[in-house]
Amino acid sequence: MEAQYTTEALSTGAGRSGKVQLADGSLSFDMTPPKEMGGSGKGVNPEQLFACGYAACYHQALISVASSHKVKMEDETVGTKVSIGDNGKGGFQLAVALEVVIPNVDHDTAQTLADEAHQVCPYSNATRGNIEVTVTVSDD
Repeated sequence: MEAQYTTEALSTGAGRSGKVQLADGSLSFDMTPPKEMGGSGKGVNPEQLFACGYAACYHQALISVASSHKVKMEDETVGTKVSIGDNGKGGFQLAVALEVVIPNVDHDTAQTLADEAHQVCPYSNATRGNIEVTVTVSDD
């Protein structure tokens, strides 16, 4: 791969209870495990950051695919649900549910666009075969 862009982040402190920041200083978060995993839930956790990144990345892939098919989208949304759980082998695993809403585009066309976006999105390509990712097209 020939990199077109690279960014750097640093985690300090105690991992999920520490701090993460981008090397350029443009983003910084105090990290806290969610209540469901024994934390206070009063900070950000890695799953939330992953959900935000995946939603934005997949949304851009959807826009690109729609443009290549000359489908006009307006007010479309992409939602992500990222879950973490025991993998049964002493570790943890993730699962992702993507929900796509494309108003004023018929369901079959929206499903085709969503499926194609899943093939080109870098997050989808990075997770394919590693974690369960479902893509659902909703009408509203």
